[in-house]
Amino acid sequence: MSRLEVWAPDGLPEVVAGDDLAGILLAGLEERGPGEGAALADGDVVCVTSKVVSKAEGRARVGDREAAVDEETLRVVARRGATRIVRHRLGLTMAAAGVDASNVAAGSIVLLPLDPDRSARGLRQEIHRRTGTNVAVVVTDTAGRAWRVGQTDIAIGAAGLVVAEDFAGRTDPHGNPLAVTLPAVADEIAGAAELAQGKLARRPVAVVRGRGDLVLPPGDDGPGAAALVRPDGGDLFGWGAREAVVRALAGEEEDRAPFGEPAPLAELHAALSRVVGHGRARASTLSTSFDDDPQRAVVRLPAASDRLAVDAVCFAHGWRIRDWQTGRSGVVCHVSPVST
Repeated sequence: MSRLEVWAPDGLPEVVAGDDLAGILLAGLEERGPGEGAALADGDVVCVTSKVVSKAEGRARVGDREAAVDEETLRVVARRGATRIVRHRLGLTMAAAGVDASNVAAGSIVLLPLDPDRSARGLRQEIHRRTGTNVAVVVTDTAGRAWRVGQTDIAIGAAGLVVAEDFAGRTDPHGNPLAVTLPAVADEIAGAAELAQGKLARRPVAVVRGRGDLVLPPGDDGPGAAALVRPDGGDLFGWGAREAVVRALAGEEEDRAPFGEPAPLAELHAALSRVVGHGRARASTLSTSFDDDPQRAVVRLPAASDRLAVDAVCFAHGWRIRDWQTGRSGVVCHVSPVST
Protein backbone atom coordinates (compact mmCIF):
# COMPACT_ATOMS: atom_id res chain seq x y z
CA MET A 1 0.00 0.00 0.00
CA SER A 2 1.21 3.50 -0.83
CA ARG A 3 0.44 6.43 1.47
CA LEU A 4 1.07 10.16 1.06
CA GLU A 5 0.62 12.65 3.90
CA VAL A 6 0.54 16.44 3.50
CA TRP A 7 0.15 19.06 6.21
CA ALA A 8 0.54 22.84 6.44
CA PRO A 9 0.81 24.62 9.82
CA ASP A 10 -1.24 27.65 10.75
CA GLY A 11 -0.05 30.74 12.55
CA LEU A 12 3.18 31.65 10.80
CA PRO A 13 3.98 35.36 11.17
CA GLU A 14 4.21 37.84 8.32
CA VAL A 15 7.67 37.57 6.77
CA VAL A 16 9.69 40.66 5.88
CA ALA A 17 13.08 41.28 4.30
CA GLY A 18 15.96 39.88 6.31
CA ASP A 19 13.89 37.46 8.41
CA ASP A 20 15.33 34.07 9.36
CA LEU A 21 13.03 32.11 7.08
CA ALA A 22 14.41 28.70 8.07
CA GLY A 23 13.85 29.52 11.74
CA ILE A 24 10.31 30.73 11.13
CA LEU A 25 9.41 27.62 9.13
CA LEU A 26 10.91 25.24 11.69
CA ALA A 27 9.12 26.99 14.56
CA GLY A 28 5.83 26.66 12.74
CA LEU A 29 6.38 23.00 11.93
CA GLU A 30 7.33 22.18 15.52
CA GLU A 31 3.94 23.36 16.77
CA ARG A 32 2.04 20.30 15.57
CA GLY A 33 -0.51 19.10 18.06
CA PRO A 34 -0.24 16.06 20.39
CA GLY A 35 -0.17 12.76 18.56
CA GLU A 36 0.53 14.35 15.19
CA GLY A 37 4.02 12.87 14.91
CA ALA A 38 7.44 14.41 14.46
CA ALA A 39 7.58 17.84 12.88
CA LEU A 40 10.12 16.66 10.31
CA ALA A 41 11.61 13.31 9.42
CA ASP A 42 14.25 12.12 6.97
CA GLY A 43 12.72 11.86 3.51
CA ASP A 44 10.17 14.64 3.97
CA VAL A 45 9.75 17.32 1.32
CA VAL A 46 9.34 20.86 2.66
CA CYS A 47 7.40 23.05 0.22
CA VAL A 48 7.60 26.82 0.58
CA THR A 49 5.74 29.38 -1.52
CA SER A 50 7.88 31.63 -3.67
CA LYS A 51 6.11 34.64 -2.20
CA VAL A 52 7.37 34.07 1.34
CA VAL A 53 10.88 33.33 -0.02
CA SER A 54 10.79 36.56 -2.01
CA LYS A 55 9.63 38.56 1.00
CA ALA A 56 12.49 37.21 3.12
CA GLU A 57 14.97 37.97 0.33
CA GLY A 58 13.78 41.55 -0.14
CA ARG A 59 11.94 41.03 -3.43
CA ALA A 60 8.77 42.81 -2.23
CA ARG A 61 8.58 46.52 -2.97
CA VAL A 62 6.28 49.43 -3.58
CA GLY A 63 6.04 50.16 -7.27
CA ASP A 64 4.32 49.82 -10.62
CA ARG A 65 3.40 46.24 -11.51
CA GLU A 66 3.69 46.70 -15.28
CA ALA A 67 7.17 48.15 -14.95
CA ALA A 68 8.18 45.16 -12.84
CA VAL A 69 6.77 42.79 -15.46
CA ASP A 70 8.91 44.52 -18.09
CA GLU A 71 11.94 44.17 -15.83
CA GLU A 72 11.46 40.42 -15.38
CA THR A 73 10.55 39.62 -19.01
CA LEU A 74 12.86 38.20 -21.66
CA ARG A 75 10.19 38.31 -24.36
CA VAL A 76 6.41 38.41 -24.70
CA VAL A 77 5.11 35.02 -25.83
CA ALA A 78 1.47 36.07 -26.25
CA ARG A 79 -0.72 39.03 -25.49
CA ARG A 80 -4.49 39.20 -25.22
CA GLY A 81 -5.66 42.64 -24.15
CA ALA A 82 -3.99 43.50 -20.88
CA THR A 83 -2.86 39.91 -20.29
CA ARG A 84 0.75 39.14 -21.10
CA ILE A 85 2.19 35.63 -21.18
CA VAL A 86 5.95 36.06 -21.09
CA ARG A 87 9.18 34.12 -20.93
CA HIS A 88 10.63 35.03 -17.57
CA ARG A 89 14.35 35.62 -17.03
CA LEU A 90 14.38 32.20 -15.26
CA GLY A 91 13.07 30.55 -18.44
CA LEU A 92 9.59 30.06 -17.01
CA THR A 93 6.63 30.90 -19.25
CA MET A 94 3.92 32.52 -17.15
CA ALA A 95 1.42 35.34 -16.93
CA ALA A 96 2.78 38.74 -15.87
CA ALA A 97 6.27 37.30 -15.27
CA GLY A 98 5.13 35.99 -11.90
CA VAL A 99 4.85 39.53 -10.50
CA ASP A 100 2.12 39.42 -7.87
CA ALA A 101 0.14 42.06 -5.98
CA SER A 102 -1.85 39.70 -3.74
CA ASN A 103 -1.16 38.88 -0.09
CA VAL A 104 0.94 42.04 0.25
CA ALA A 105 0.19 45.55 1.47
CA ALA A 106 -1.79 47.75 -0.89
CA GLY A 107 0.48 49.35 -3.48
CA SER A 108 3.17 46.68 -3.07
CA ILE A 109 4.26 43.96 -5.46
CA VAL A 110 6.34 40.81 -5.11
CA LEU A 111 8.79 39.54 -7.73
CA LEU A 112 9.97 35.95 -7.96
CA PRO A 113 13.19 35.05 -6.12
CA LEU A 114 16.35 35.87 -8.05
CA ASP A 115 17.42 32.21 -8.00
CA PRO A 116 14.78 29.85 -6.57
CA ASP A 117 17.08 26.81 -6.76
CA ARG A 118 19.68 28.65 -4.72
CA SER A 119 16.98 29.65 -2.23
CA ALA A 120 15.91 26.01 -1.91
CA ARG A 121 19.51 24.90 -1.38
CA GLY A 122 19.99 27.46 1.37
CA LEU A 123 16.85 26.39 3.21
CA ARG A 124 17.74 22.72 2.91
CA GLN A 125 21.21 23.32 4.31
CA GLU A 126 19.85 25.34 7.24
CA ILE A 127 17.23 22.75 8.10
CA HIS A 128 19.86 20.02 8.09
CA ARG A 129 22.28 22.12 10.14
CA ARG A 130 19.69 22.95 12.78
CA THR A 131 17.81 19.65 13.00
CA GLY A 132 20.09 17.01 11.48
CA THR A 133 17.15 15.97 9.30
CA ASN A 134 17.64 15.16 5.63
CA VAL A 135 14.76 16.75 3.75
CA ALA A 136 14.23 18.07 0.25
CA VAL A 137 12.99 21.62 -0.30
CA VAL A 138 10.70 22.84 -3.08
CA VAL A 139 9.94 26.50 -3.81
CA THR A 140 6.47 26.71 -5.36
CA ASP A 141 4.57 29.20 -7.46
CA THR A 142 1.19 29.26 -9.17
CA ALA A 143 0.97 28.95 -12.95
CA GLY A 144 -1.68 28.47 -15.60
CA ARG A 145 -1.64 25.54 -18.03
CA ALA A 146 -2.00 25.53 -21.80
CA TRP A 147 -5.21 23.75 -22.88
CA ARG A 148 -6.59 23.72 -19.31
CA VAL A 149 -8.74 26.13 -17.32
CA GLY A 150 -7.41 27.26 -13.95
CA GLN A 151 -4.04 27.26 -12.23
CA THR A 152 -1.98 24.89 -10.14
CA ASP A 153 1.25 25.17 -8.19
CA ILE A 154 4.53 24.12 -9.79
CA ALA A 155 8.11 23.82 -8.57
CA ILE A 156 10.24 26.80 -9.57
CA GLY A 157 13.05 25.88 -7.17
CA ALA A 158 14.18 22.57 -5.69
CA ALA A 159 17.05 21.10 -3.68
CA GLY A 160 17.73 17.51 -2.66
CA LEU A 161 14.96 16.14 -4.86
CA VAL A 162 14.65 14.01 -7.97
CA VAL A 163 12.57 16.53 -9.92
CA ALA A 164 11.52 14.15 -12.72
CA GLU A 165 11.31 10.35 -12.83
CA ASP A 166 12.54 8.96 -16.14
CA PHE A 167 10.67 5.80 -17.10
CA ALA A 168 12.08 5.64 -20.63
CA GLY A 169 13.36 2.16 -21.41
CA ARG A 170 11.19 0.46 -18.79
CA THR A 171 8.14 -1.67 -19.52
CA ASP A 172 4.63 -1.47 -18.12
CA PRO A 173 2.89 -4.45 -16.43
CA HIS A 174 1.75 -5.65 -19.88
CA GLY A 175 5.27 -5.63 -21.29
CA ASN A 176 4.83 -2.49 -23.38
CA PRO A 177 8.00 -0.36 -23.62
CA LEU A 178 7.83 3.18 -22.22
CA ALA A 179 9.47 5.71 -24.52
CA VAL A 180 8.87 9.24 -23.22
CA THR A 181 7.19 8.86 -19.81
CA LEU A 182 8.77 11.48 -17.54
CA PRO A 183 6.57 12.44 -14.57
CA ALA A 184 7.52 15.89 -13.27
CA VAL A 185 7.28 14.75 -9.66
CA ALA A 186 8.51 18.09 -8.27
CA ASP A 187 5.47 19.78 -9.83
CA GLU A 188 3.17 17.04 -8.55
CA ILE A 189 4.54 17.52 -5.03
CA ALA A 190 4.04 21.29 -5.35
CA GLY A 191 0.42 20.72 -6.35
CA ALA A 192 -0.17 18.38 -3.41
CA ALA A 193 1.31 20.93 -1.01
CA GLU A 194 -0.98 23.66 -2.32
CA LEU A 195 -4.04 21.56 -1.50
CA ALA A 196 -3.06 21.69 2.17
CA GLN A 197 -1.88 25.31 2.13
CA GLY A 198 -4.88 26.90 0.42
CA LYS A 199 -4.74 30.30 -1.24
CA LEU A 200 -6.16 32.47 1.52
CA ALA A 201 -5.23 30.62 4.71
CA ARG A 202 -1.77 32.19 5.26
CA ARG A 203 0.00 28.82 5.24
CA PRO A 204 3.17 29.41 3.19
CA VAL A 205 4.83 26.08 4.08
CA ALA A 206 3.70 22.48 3.78
CA VAL A 207 5.36 19.12 4.36
CA VAL A 208 4.83 16.19 2.00
CA ARG A 209 5.66 12.81 3.51
CA GLY A 210 5.66 9.47 1.74
CA ARG A 211 8.05 9.94 -1.18
CA GLY A 212 11.36 9.59 0.58
CA ASP A 213 12.56 7.61 -2.44
CA LEU A 214 12.80 10.94 -4.29
CA VAL A 215 14.90 12.68 -1.62
CA LEU A 216 18.63 12.75 -2.31
CA PRO A 217 21.38 12.15 0.28
CA PRO A 218 22.77 15.08 2.29
CA GLY A 219 25.15 17.16 0.21
CA ASP A 220 23.50 16.16 -3.08
CA ASP A 221 21.09 18.90 -4.08
CA GLY A 222 20.33 17.49 -7.52
CA PRO A 223 19.72 19.50 -10.69
CA GLY A 224 17.07 21.78 -9.20
CA ALA A 225 13.79 22.85 -10.75
CA ALA A 226 15.69 24.61 -13.54
CA ALA A 227 16.05 21.15 -15.09
CA LEU A 228 12.28 21.18 -15.77
CA VAL A 229 12.44 24.32 -17.92
CA ARG A 230 12.51 23.61 -21.65
CA PRO A 231 15.19 25.55 -23.55
CA ASP A 232 13.99 28.29 -25.87
CA GLY A 233 13.01 26.54 -29.09
CA GLY A 234 12.48 23.22 -27.33
CA ASP A 235 8.81 23.96 -26.73
CA LEU A 236 6.23 23.39 -29.48
CA PHE A 237 4.50 26.62 -28.42
CA GLY A 238 7.29 29.18 -28.30
CA TRP A 239 4.92 31.89 -29.59
CA GLY A 240 1.21 32.41 -29.15
CA ALA A 241 -1.00 31.59 -32.16
CA ARG A 242 -1.29 35.19 -33.40
CA GLU A 243 2.24 36.10 -32.44
CA ALA A 244 3.69 33.19 -34.45
CA VAL A 245 2.02 34.50 -37.61
CA VAL A 246 3.27 38.04 -37.05
CA ARG A 247 6.82 36.95 -36.18
CA ALA A 248 7.06 34.68 -39.22
CA LEU A 249 5.83 37.43 -41.56
CA ALA A 250 8.17 40.00 -40.02
CA GLY A 251 11.06 37.56 -40.36
CA GLU A 252 13.42 39.14 -37.86
CA GLU A 253 16.40 36.96 -37.02
CA GLU A 254 16.09 37.43 -33.25
CA ASP A 255 12.64 35.80 -33.43
CA ARG A 256 13.86 32.51 -34.90
CA ALA A 257 14.84 30.65 -31.72
CA PRO A 258 11.31 30.02 -30.35
CA PHE A 259 10.37 28.27 -33.62
CA GLY A 260 12.89 25.55 -32.82
CA GLU A 261 15.26 23.51 -34.93
CA PRO A 262 14.77 23.37 -38.73
CA ALA A 263 11.92 21.07 -39.71
CA PRO A 264 12.50 18.16 -42.10
CA LEU A 265 12.25 19.12 -45.75
CA ALA A 266 9.10 17.01 -46.13
CA GLU A 267 7.33 19.13 -43.49
CA LEU A 268 8.36 22.31 -45.30
CA HIS A 269 6.98 20.83 -48.55
CA ALA A 270 3.64 20.05 -46.91
CA ALA A 271 3.33 23.58 -45.50
CA LEU A 272 4.25 25.24 -48.81
CA SER A 273 1.74 23.05 -50.63
CA ARG A 274 -0.99 24.21 -48.27
CA VAL A 275 -0.10 27.91 -48.58
CA VAL A 276 0.82 28.39 -52.26
CA GLY A 277 0.24 25.03 -53.92
CA HIS A 278 -3.49 24.60 -53.34
CA GLY A 279 -2.76 21.37 -51.49
CA ARG A 280 -0.79 19.76 -54.32
CA ALA A 281 2.58 18.21 -53.48
CA ARG A 282 5.57 20.32 -54.40
CA ALA A 283 8.40 18.96 -56.49
CA SER A 284 11.89 19.41 -55.12
CA THR A 285 15.38 18.08 -55.47
CA LEU A 286 18.38 18.18 -53.17
CA SER A 287 21.03 20.22 -54.94
CA THR A 288 24.59 18.95 -54.90
CA SER A 289 26.09 21.88 -56.77
CA PHE A 290 26.63 24.15 -53.76
CA ASP A 291 29.71 23.01 -51.90
CA ASP A 292 29.27 25.79 -49.32
CA ASP A 293 25.63 24.82 -48.65
CA PRO A 294 25.26 21.05 -49.11
CA GLN A 295 21.77 20.95 -47.56
CA ARG A 296 20.34 23.44 -50.05
CA ALA A 297 17.20 22.17 -51.78
CA VAL A 298 15.49 23.36 -54.95
CA VAL A 299 11.71 23.67 -54.60
CA ARG A 300 9.48 24.26 -57.64
CA LEU A 301 6.43 26.41 -56.97
CA PRO A 302 3.48 27.76 -59.00
CA ALA A 303 4.22 30.91 -61.02
CA ALA A 304 1.80 33.01 -58.95
CA SER A 305 3.46 32.12 -55.64
CA ASP A 306 3.70 35.01 -53.18
CA ARG A 307 7.30 35.34 -52.06
CA LEU A 308 6.34 36.96 -48.74
CA ALA A 309 4.12 34.00 -47.91
CA VAL A 310 6.81 31.50 -48.92
CA ASP A 311 9.40 33.42 -46.91
CA ALA A 312 7.17 33.32 -43.82
CA VAL A 313 6.56 29.57 -44.15
CA CYS A 314 10.28 28.96 -44.52
CA PHE A 315 11.03 31.18 -41.52
CA ALA A 316 8.56 29.34 -39.29
CA HIS A 317 10.09 26.00 -40.31
CA GLY A 318 13.69 27.05 -39.76
CA TRP A 319 14.59 27.47 -43.42
CA ARG A 320 15.74 30.44 -45.49
CA ILE A 321 15.25 31.38 -49.15
CA ARG A 322 18.62 31.52 -50.90
CA ASP A 323 17.47 32.22 -54.44
CA TRP A 324 14.16 32.98 -56.18
CA GLN A 325 13.84 32.62 -59.93
CA THR A 326 10.54 33.30 -61.67
CA GLY A 327 9.85 31.84 -65.10
CA ARG A 328 6.86 31.10 -67.30
CA SER A 329 6.62 27.56 -65.97
CA GLY A 330 6.78 28.55 -62.33
CA VAL A 331 9.11 29.58 -59.56
CA VAL A 332 12.39 27.85 -58.80
CA CYS A 333 13.14 28.51 -55.14
CA HIS A 334 16.42 27.56 -53.46
CA VAL A 335 16.10 27.01 -49.71
CA SER A 336 18.42 25.80 -46.98
CA PRO A 337 18.01 25.13 -43.24
CA VAL A 338 19.20 27.77 -40.83
CA SER A 339 21.97 26.58 -38.52
CA THR A 340 21.18 27.41 -34.90
